[in-house]
Amino acid sequence: MLDDRKLAVLRAIVEDYVSTNEPVGSKSLADRHNLGVSPATIRNDMATLEEQGYITQPHTSAGRVPTDKGYRLFVDRLSQVKPLSGAERRAIENFLGGAVDLDDVVTRTVRLLAQLTRQVAVVQYPSLTRSSVRHVELVRVAERRLMMVLITNTGRVEQRIIDVPENVSEESVAHLRAVLNGALDGCWLTDVPTTVADLPERLPSEERPVAATVLSVLLETLVDKHEEKIVFGGAANLAAADFSVGLREVLEALEEQVVLLRLLGETTAEPSALTVRIGSENPYSGLRGTSIVAAGYGSGDKELARLGVLGPTRMDYPVTMGAVRAVARYVGQILAAS
Repeated sequence: MLDDRKLAVLRAIVEDYVSTNEPVGSKSLADRHNLGVSPATIRNDMATLEEQGYITQPHTSAGRVPTDKGYRLFVDRLSQVKPLSGAERRAIENFLGGAVDLDDVVTRTVRLLAQLTRQVAVVQYPSLTRSSVRHVELVRVAERRLMMVLITNTGRVEQRIIDVPENVSEESVAHLRAVLNGALDGCWLTDVPTTVADLPERLPSEERPVAATVLSVLLETLVDKHEEKIVFGGAANLAAADFSVGLREVLEALEEQVVLLRLLGETTAEPSALTVRIGSENPYSGLRGTSIVAAGYGSGDKELARLGVLGPTRMDYPVTMGAVRAVARYVGQILAAS
């Protein structure tokens, strides 16, 4: 266990290295920080920190830089999540509050996170498996063709054109629409197959073929959307970043939806709870020089999806963590109010 003084030295090393991108020496620590001890004592503390794997010396006669282990201790024990100012909070609320639909919310969130953190922002669309039905719209567009629109409580909209086996009247479409909404309003999408299993039996025999076709397409829509959609932005910020691995590997990882899903992490019981993966804690070797700060967002106490940022391990963790947490909370509030 490190004593308070060594923890203060480690905190100062992390802060200076993040700020300057230069190895940190004992003299500069003594000059920049009020540590209350001499440079010689700081050197002894730095030797202990290096021996225990929290810092390392990249070159002979150079200062020290934090290791993944050092960053982890900084995040877990030392740093405080930096709160956003009142002006920043109002700007976030106004920017996200101007969104017109779910796609706009996600697009604005990506842009906002990238701007606030100067990292790559990654946002997962609300999961269909954790959404419920708000409304099913059926519109007759031709004698044997319908348009189905499925709207969820999270703002997702899925649209399909359905070719039905026989001519269908406006009255039959209206009846089927009413039956569908009566059965599915508020139903979790995972429960839809069970809920609609006997629905054709509730209809007149002449309406059952069309109903069976519509239900088949509805269920196919849920299956097709099982893989969640990920959006990222701010890749240009990588040009100013420093990575211990190549930029090419980072860009390739960003193109893989499955990789991004795993990086954002598993859902938790508490929306907005932060998770931080640092360097070697990441499951992909091509991302061992990066850190991911992520949080869930949701409606009420239910997490719907996750968002976060990816950048080099040399990132400003308190600022990044504060921005991710704040944006996740605002997105959740917007979806709850929609």
